[in-house]
Amino acid sequence: MIKLKTVRVERFAVDGSFIISRGAKTDVDVVYCEVTDGTHVGCGEGTPIYYEGETADLCAEAIDMRAKQNRPLTREDLLKTMMEGAARNALDAALWDLEVQATGKPLWQLAGLPQPKPLVTAYTISLNEPEVMKADARKAAAKGYPLLKLKLNGEDDLMRVAAVRVGAPDARLIVDANEAWEEVDLEEMTGALKKLGVELIEQPVEAGFEEDLEGVKSALPFCADESCHVAEDIDRVAATFQAVNIKLDKAGGLTEALRLSEAAKARGLKTMVGCMLSTSLGIRPAFHLAQTADWVDLDGPALLKKDRAGGFRFENGIISLG
Repeated sequence: MIKLKTVRVERFAVDGSFIISRGAKTDVDVVYCEVTDGTHVGCGEGTPIYYEGETADLCAEAIDMRAKQNRPLTREDLLKTMMEGAARNALDAALWDLEVQATGKPLWQLAGLPQPKPLVTAYTISLNEPEVMKADARKAAAKGYPLLKLKLNGEDDLMRVAAVRVGAPDARLIVDANEAWEEVDLEEMTGALKKLGVELIEQPVEAGFEEDLEGVKSALPFCADESCHVAEDIDRVAATFQAVNIKLDKAGGLTEALRLSEAAKARGLKTMVGCMLSTSLGIRPAFHLAQTADWVDLDGPALLKKDRAGGFRFENGIISLG
């Protein structure tokens, strides 16, 4: 019988600060857990979805409560007994890892995914004054990152993107509005951004207000982030978005994320596999799913002052297994 071995909250410092339209972070709390079958141990990590009201302490409590239930601790049963979110993600990841340890088979093989290879990952440029974002983009480009993701907030965003384009003239660009473009003329904005070389726009409107995108003649594809957590959300977003950002913390683990990816592709949507701020442990399952994605945004560990030992390598904009 599989049992919970340990669960705890851990804090990791951000390298500088991580700033989006909803605020700034200088550190991130994650929930860490281990499960065991008595012989092998599997471990997992989740980062709370703070805009959904999650905290690491609440996630730890949820994991502990689930472990005390008189039910089998399996990935399939987690889908029936836990809400999507970081707590279920951490447990789901630990159970996948336990199966890897117990069977000796790699995760990609167990999940029916391609054998992993190094991938180009986006690197996040935090929301800031245009000149600061230009300097940050220049530094990222100097490190070899060919794909930059810019955090915007609906104010002076064209100035910010134009400044970044000066700082990193050859970089591919994605912009993330984090639901902040309620007052923005989307047709005018997307046309201007396309001229600046932007290729994708994440979550321009607030989740729940997807109908605001109906009839918009956008020059660029929209990618659902906050609007899409699990496979059941696809039917709701497929009419107004052209892509979805799959994050394991939102989906509640790789098990549900696999279903979400399949549902999105079945509706003709492209996929991005993204992440919250996290260590390499937190994005390990996501890296395997990212092998099937159109865009990869797994820079969470690269934004920390210090990652866990044995984490992913980030070199010249490429993420690869350590």
